[in-house]
Amino acid sequence: MFADRAKIFIKSGKGGDGHVSFRREKYVPNGGPDGGDGGKGGDIIFEIDDGLNTLSDFRQVRKYVAQEGEQGGKKRCHGKNGSDLLIKVPEGTVLKEFESGKVIADMSGENRREVILTGGKGGLGNMNFATPTMQAPKYAQPGQSAQELWVQLELKVIADVGLVGFPNVGKSTLLSRVSNAKPKIANYHFTTLNPHLGVVDLDGGKGFVMADIPGLIEGASEGVGLGHDFLRHIERTRVLVHVVDAASTEGRDPVEDIRAINKELEAYNPELLTRPQIIAANKVDAIYDDGEDPVEKIRKEFESEGIPVYGISAVSGKGVRELLFAVYNLLQTVDQTPVVFEKEFDIRSHIDPTLPYTVEVEDGIYVVEGPRIDKMLGYTNLETEKGFAFFQKFLKDNGILDELEKAGIEEGDTVRMYGLVFDYYK
Repeated sequence: MFADRAKIFIKSGKGGDGHVSFRREKYVPNGGPDGGDGGKGGDIIFEIDDGLNTLSDFRQVRKYVAQEGEQGGKKRCHGKNGSDLLIKVPEGTVLKEFESGKVIADMSGENRREVILTGGKGGLGNMNFATPTMQAPKYAQPGQSAQELWVQLELKVIADVGLVGFPNVGKSTLLSRVSNAKPKIANYHFTTLNPHLGVVDLDGGKGFVMADIPGLIEGASEGVGLGHDFLRHIERTRVLVHVVDAASTEGRDPVEDIRAINKELEAYNPELLTRPQIIAANKVDAIYDDGEDPVEKIRKEFESEGIPVYGISAVSGKGVRELLFAVYNLLQTVDQTPVVFEKEFDIRSHIDPTLPYTVEVEDGIYVVEGPRIDKMLGYTNLETEKGFAFFQKFLKDNGILDELEKAGIEEGDTVRMYGLVFDYYK
């Protein structure tokens, strides 16, 4: 079964707790602290698998949890890191935060592998907290908590050209004629319920990828029928080919059909109407000479708007070659950059602002701790430039710098946030 949407729960691994222990050897009765650090929790990683073309596996398994880090041990033994969990998806999968619908990642193009949730850092063992004034600390740091999210997966096909039009106008027939795709074809509405991709090969090594987008209907942009499921697949295409029944075999007006489809595209995403369009006036072999040529009528209506019209018969092949070369030439005039959806959601920016934290002074060191700090450090890689910039912004936006200054901190003083120790400078 084809599936292009799925809702799943993902959770990284919790960090292992630090250990509290002391050296106890025959000739060292009062040894110092030797509790080891906990291991890091496993990450949740998404990766493109070229062998996949559907999200159907996610209909069966909806919960994905990475392994927790192990607790630290005696004799300064470091806990084992939790194993990362690798989740494979087809190219074109967009990950969205379920509640807001904001894009977390677009697994397309060069973005073939991305860490979505980071495992919690392991807690420090008590060996890290020994000081000249406290030589036997009985405290170890707990491992940092895991990150978790409900994620909406959406598969948006990647094609150069999208075939759009009402049901039963001949899109599947056209795709099967010009490519190696084998869509199901029959003379009734909604034969096509899944998008089909086909590679169109032209003379001289030219070619492009074409997608048969399932038939749209009026109200599709509002979710009528399977509207949203169909419209989603148009977003990556760079050229749209409107296939219309020029012979009006079902009694519909082809001009009104094209207007209706464009109205639905605009209602769903106005940017879609900026894509170049070509009209394929299909079923010319079924036109009877009883007055005005319907293909000419379509030309008069749309070519003044810069939309070329080609009369074709997908069944006999008449006019199809001319249409394909026109599509290819049009593709050469548009931006070749693949459509990739920008990241909109960053889990680090969604730390609950009501979580508490404290600022205290211990032996001249300014100690900042609490659930809000713990989560921030667990979500942030301070070894990267972006991570450090986020860390600085977090301290400012949450009023932590103001609290430190109220406590009397001066430049050069030491700040400790769990395992992170740094000197304060404005």
